[in-house]
Amino acid sequence: MLIAAAAVLGVVAGTCTGYLVQADREPTKLPPLSQPVLAQSKGEAPEPLSADRDRRVKTEGDLRELLLKKPRGTQEPDWPLGEDGWMDLAEYAGYYEESGSMFGQLAMDQFRRAAVVGWLDDDYSVEIRLVQFRQEEGLAAAGNVENGQHWADDAEDTDSWAVPGTGEGRAYVHHSPDAEPGYEPLYSAEAHAWRGDVAMEIWVYGSKPVPKKMIMDLAERQMERL
Repeated sequence: MLIAAAAVLGVVAGTCTGYLVQADREPTKLPPLSQPVLAQSKGEAPEPLSADRDRRVKTEGDLRELLLKKPRGTQEPDWPLGEDGWMDLAEYAGYYEESGSMFGQLAMDQFRRAAVVGWLDDDYSVEIRLVQFRQEEGLAAAGNVENGQHWADDAEDTDSWAVPGTGEGRAYVHHSPDAEPGYEPLYSAEAHAWRGDVAMEIWVYGSKPVPKKMIMDLAERQMERL
């Protein structure tokens, strides 16, 4: 017991001596937190990217200017097409059967704005929409296109083709018309593609089958403008 007590006292005494020695020493200086000053390069800053190299230059402006122009000789559509070429969230969601749930989904997907144009000729009606998303949390434009393609693929008696230069873009022609009592048969075609934060939708309806050439031409020319 005496030996154990002496050992404990020795440890305590050594610890106290160490604290006293350390207290009498000068504090050790810490290294400086700042980094050496970097030399600034000289010369002019590089020119901003052109619209050909930076797509955001195009899509941050007036989105309506990127829509295809109405062909000569066509008429104004006889259905509502937004206000001054713009379509708000509520109106866009209203095109879906489950418009209430779609409104909430589009809000979660950070819907930003939609530009729209349409026209009528003797045989067909055309509507084109460019739907833009903020995309701060995900690739919502691509998801919007995938949703449209899913329902188009699910339709019976439908042919589809890849839209050149768009990656996943596709055009569809539905050969079986919608037929309701008291109405003429209504044929349709559609196209869905995306680039960056903008999803493209094209809808064509007519009293006779929509030619493949027509929907493909519209889709290719519209995507070229993006």
